[in-house]
Amino acid sequence: MNELTTDLNLLHEATINNLKNSKSFNTLRAYKSDFKDFENFCAKFALKSFPSEPKIVSLYLTNLSKKSKMSTIRRRLVSIGMVHKLKGYYLDTKHPIIIENLMGIRRVKGSIQTGKKPLLISHLKLIINAIDDQKFEEIKKLRDKAIILIGFGGGFRRSELISLDYDDLEFVTEGLKITVKRSKTDQFGEGMVKGLPYFEDKKYCPVSNLKQWLQISKIKTGSIFRRFNKGSSLADKRLTDQSVVLLMKKYLNIAGIENQNFAGHSLRSGFATVAADSGADERSIMAMTGHKTTQMVRRYIKDANIFKNNALNKIKF
Repeated sequence: MNELTTDLNLLHEATINNLKNSKSFNTLRAYKSDFKDFENFCAKFALKSFPSEPKIVSLYLTNLSKKSKMSTIRRRLVSIGMVHKLKGYYLDTKHPIIIENLMGIRRVKGSIQTGKKPLLISHLKLIINAIDDQKFEEIKKLRDKAIILIGFGGGFRRSELISLDYDDLEFVTEGLKITVKRSKTDQFGEGMVKGLPYFEDKKYCPVSNLKQWLQISKIKTGSIFRRFNKGSSLADKRLTDQSVVLLMKKYLNIAGIENQNFAGHSLRSGFATVAADSGADERSIMAMTGHKTTQMVRRYIKDANIFKNNALNKIKF
């Protein structure tokens, strides 16, 4: 009997580990951060946060609705449910008291999402020009230009961009092939390959700028986007995804562009918006960005066409 109990305990632990390994490190970290807020709410009102029940979760969502967007409220609900699941407990996040409450919150708040601004071609050129005008070392300029141009040209997520290694790159006659080993929507690591062609204008060409960065940095293995130690000494440690945001905001500011409504996602959304504006269809945009559904891509296309297909253009004054 003791052996059977031990075997069942081992199976239980292995199952919990499998559940944890089904999610990326960043996703698990986000779950924990969201659940911490739920725990703080429960502690404040002497409620049970774990294992919890639908009525308590519903109260938390109502409290959260006073200060948060619908997207945040939905994400917190998912996180609370997933933390319970990862610890071997079931929480009915589809319970009527939760679903009906969410519907009521949505009617009161509305569900329009105000996303961050996309980085357009005009912004991109101003940023690259601003970097070129700086007085610091050439090696730093080349790294920063390569990060921003590759991030935009490949429609990368920040996490994908800073995870790139030298072995993920293949320079060919037409341009550059980049293998993305894992991404937010590719949790099982099936991977995808993005193709970036050469631009006529080398100054703004992602491939040409990356080549220059690799030549001056002498990187032949490991991460391609790394930190600098004091001075211009290149470290072995790769940049963080937050570094991409800070770099972009820094150069937007230097270029004289209001940077408050831009974020790391602006590189990715900028590519999709500019591609849509240039006539690219949703399938070719998704092939580059790795989007699994058309919902977000169609939003980019709609935004890009807001003036092109405007009924007011047909009215003559």
